[in-house]
Amino acid sequence: MAAAAVAAVPGTLGTLQVGRARLVAACCARLRPGWRLPGSLTGPRVTPAIWARAWAPAVGGSAPRRGYSSEVKTEDELRVRYLEEENRGIVVLGINRAYAKNSFSKNLIKMLSKAVDALKSDKKVRTIIVRSEVPGIFCAANLPVPTIAAIDGLALGGGLELALACDIRVAASSAKMGLVETKLAIIPGGGGTQRLPRAIGMSLAKELIFSARVLDGQEAKAVGLISHVLEQNQEGDAAYRKALDLAREFLPQGPVAMRVAKLAINQGMEVDLVTGLAIEEACYAQTIPTKDRLEGLLAFKEKRSPRYKGE
Repeated sequence: MAAAAVAAVPGTLGTLQVGRARLVAACCARLRPGWRLPGSLTGPRVTPAIWARAWAPAVGGSAPRRGYSSEVKTEDELRVRYLEEENRGIVVLGINRAYAKNSFSKNLIKMLSKAVDALKSDKKVRTIIVRSEVPGIFCAANLPVPTIAAIDGLALGGGLELALACDIRVAASSAKMGLVETKLAIIPGGGGTQRLPRAIGMSLAKELIFSARVLDGQEAKAVGLISHVLEQNQEGDAAYRKALDLAREFLPQGPVAMRVAKLAINQGMEVDLVTGLAIEEACYAQTIPTKDRLEGLLAFKEKRSPRYKGE
């Protein structure tokens, strides 16, 4: 039922349906220029909205040199590297403020924001890992592509809040993480009070914030704060290496499908199931006319690996 038609439904039900249709339309407006709502939600073409930002923090020892191209940015505080060879499509954001234990400065935030804006529009980027290049320290966006936080050291306060903004979090067993702001008579102010309850549940999130408790990797895994926990290696980058393994798993999949799948999940989790299914339908419809979908079918028929171009 189109939004205009729903408006004719009397009473509270009509109001709710109108609101739902508008919400779905708003979500789909974020997909890409000229995309329409499918089926019964068909409407006028929508204009693009800016993808919301989420920064993907990460940590570890010095990164392996193999597969790195030249640095895109030369500033000391933030290094952006596009991986090559079998890792092509993976981008690593390296935070390097050893003298300040990777705490965020205005300059670093500005550089991160600029890097995120550039990466959002780069169709060659498939997955982003943001890591600390300061051994043992985890510092202290929504990007349309998958983001992975690799926690190899300390992730306290703002560092954990940045990790919570990522799609996936992995950590070494020796890592330490927590929202400890109440010890300083303040509260988490970078999304922690909102993202932590969504990640592990309200009651446990309150317990951790109220107590300012610090968890190690095994404890974080037990409460669902991270997806994977690894024994730390001699290089101090076990979580980063796991994040790289995960990113490699993502590389062969269709780029457009990955983006709209992330959008469908993120938007659907904020609404009721019926509206979420409508958002999913709208997102699914955007994959049908793509060249990648046809390439996927042809590759399956020819029993070969698909060659997706994000089109």
